[in-house]
Amino acid sequence: MRGRWTQGPQGRTISGRRCFVNADPQQEVSRPAVLQDASLLIAQSKYFLPGEDLDGMRWRLARALAAPEAQPQRWETAFHRALQHACPGGRIMANAGAERWKSNVSTINCTVSQTLDDSMAGIMQAASEAALTLKAGCGIGYDFTTLRPRGAHVSGAGAETSGPLSFMDVFDAVCRTVSSAGGRRGAQMACLDISHPDVEAFITAKREVGRLRAFNLSVLITDAFVAAVRQDADWPLVFPAFRHELDTRPVLWRHWPARDANFTVNERGETCCRIYRSVPARALWDLVMRSTYAYSDPGFILIDECNRMNPLWFSEEIRATNPCGEQPLPPHGACLLGSIDLASFVRQAFTPQAHFDFDGYADTVRVFARMLDNVCDISGLPLREQRDEIVRKRRHGMGYFGLGSTLTMLGQRYGSPASIDFTAKVTQRLALENWRAALELAKEKGPAPALAESVELMPAHLQRNPALARDGHKAGDRLPARVLHARYSVHLQRIAGLDPVLVDALAETGARYTHATSIAPTGTMSASVGNNASNGIEPSFAHSYIRNMIVPGERAKRALRMESLELQRYRALVDPKADPAKLPPIFVTAADIEPKAHVDIQAAAQTWIDSSISKTINVPSAIAFEDFKDIYLYAIERGLKGCTTFRFNPEAHQGVLVQDADLAATRYEFRMADGSTLQLAGDAEIEYEGGRYTAANLYDALKEGQYGKF
Repeated sequence: MRGRWTQGPQGRTISGRRCFVNADPQQEVSRPAVLQDASLLIAQSKYFLPGEDLDGMRWRLARALAAPEAQPQRWETAFHRALQHACPGGRIMANAGAERWKSNVSTINCTVSQTLDDSMAGIMQAASEAALTLKAGCGIGYDFTTLRPRGAHVSGAGAETSGPLSFMDVFDAVCRTVSSAGGRRGAQMACLDISHPDVEAFITAKREVGRLRAFNLSVLITDAFVAAVRQDADWPLVFPAFRHELDTRPVLWRHWPARDANFTVNERGETCCRIYRSVPARALWDLVMRSTYAYSDPGFILIDECNRMNPLWFSEEIRATNPCGEQPLPPHGACLLGSIDLASFVRQAFTPQAHFDFDGYADTVRVFARMLDNVCDISGLPLREQRDEIVRKRRHGMGYFGLGSTLTMLGQRYGSPASIDFTAKVTQRLALENWRAALELAKEKGPAPALAESVELMPAHLQRNPALARDGHKAGDRLPARVLHARYSVHLQRIAGLDPVLVDALAETGARYTHATSIAPTGTMSASVGNNASNGIEPSFAHSYIRNMIVPGERAKRALRMESLELQRYRALVDPKADPAKLPPIFVTAADIEPKAHVDIQAAAQTWIDSSISKTINVPSAIAFEDFKDIYLYAIERGLKGCTTFRFNPEAHQGVLVQDADLAATRYEFRMADGSTLQLAGDAEIEYEGGRYTAANLYDALKEGQYGKF
């Protein structure tokens, strides 16, 4: 059976059983929450061990994460209390304390590959490392910029290279193969510099059905490219020139992320690059925007901004991120995640007295920071280089989820001036309390080893940070890394504006961890143990909708009816019979928010986040391209490190989260074995080979060749 989609009239609606939260949402959470059925199913499939419930999982985590402490029993109770309001990253929840059921798994979500060496041996070594990393349950990001473009000469082989995209197919197959062997579905990020000669093929790669489906794609955007777009200038596509090419090809000098004995490097550390061709910068930017409009890929990463704002600006070069973009990481970099449930701190919701418990929030952040720090010592990472990296820097990525739900319960419209102010305040407090905890932990347990080192200043340091020269430092001087971290990073100096005594103490003592904060998407976490609070920094996708979930043993994704946390609380507190289609105006959803308002919220948070933020700007399916195309430029103006968008396009994909109206208004045509065709609305139920599926999910599985392979 094969199919195609067409737009059509409203179709039938899948019936769904509604489940409610029985606990009083106005009280402090002191006992296990009652999860709606769909949330419970997700939690059971992703995080709970056999026979475990929500509170059982929390006690398991409290014991496992208190084990590295000198007084484990004391901290078990404190950790369990904090876990009423906080969720460690998905790999921690699934794997910490689970050695009896799972061996050789990791508690780390985020990694980045080694720098890819432009040789068959180097690429295959990286693929082998990727397989081990994915097998341990970690996501992984790559920078494919270092691989020579399609058609370039391969020395010693008498042939031409097939280019980076063909090798991305190899990594894609590795990920899908490892995932199909059991366990969590793998996640990868592919990055390519905007100046690479194959960048256009990279931008449009997902227009090919089924290609690179185990990857998110991001273009690495530089300051120079942004300037070229604004000036309507030509943009050179380049790759390092091999020595035999220098006399015959036009070249330019630029920074390159890898060294090779066959490259020529000048005294400034710039590599001589061959100009393959030049294209209008605006045309290239338009290609990015048209691709993300139609296929939701690629996103972009402002790679110069990532490096400029990195607290370890003096010792790292960032060239890639983890699969969802919230963690820019160096080669073999690794980071652990955790998120605070903001909605659990709302008091007197839906009343004129509604407020946020900032004191309780601050207490939880400090205890949670200690809990996450212990994960560094039980990481379970498969590669020695990864383990060395996380122990040396003890990188954290604490964020939050439930912002959209929280704003609704406080009576603030997502994207309004009041909501932007709240976002800034709650994120600022997250950062401040994390660095206070970093100081106290450093006094007790010692600083991150990377901050106990000294650093010899190089000309590049002085060029990158003019404040060093203003303070009388010169090339050849040695400074403690803790001083460069606290006194000369943009982020810690912002913290100094709030608490200068704290940052002075960090410069003197060092911090327990080099990075403290990032905001992850938390889609599965917030949908399950968060009882469908809004994910990450987002507004709620909808207040009643379909979630498509991969369920082991099922041949296509299962469609689950879910209702937002704020709707459940509204029913418990205000109107038990509230209709999701007739809620008060404060109940906005992702599609109700103007794209620029999405960016404004992210910008308010990014000021106080030392790593990055994973955020998707959901836009209506019917939005015109002319109204869409400048979103990324606006994000750049607001100082974001990256941005992604999602516009539902049934021809390209069947999303994880789907609005009822989109599902019902889309028709899918199936071709039967006898040559006849059958047209069905996306929400129609089909019985096929003994199973029942929505037409949309069955069509998607058949089209992508995934039917029976989930």
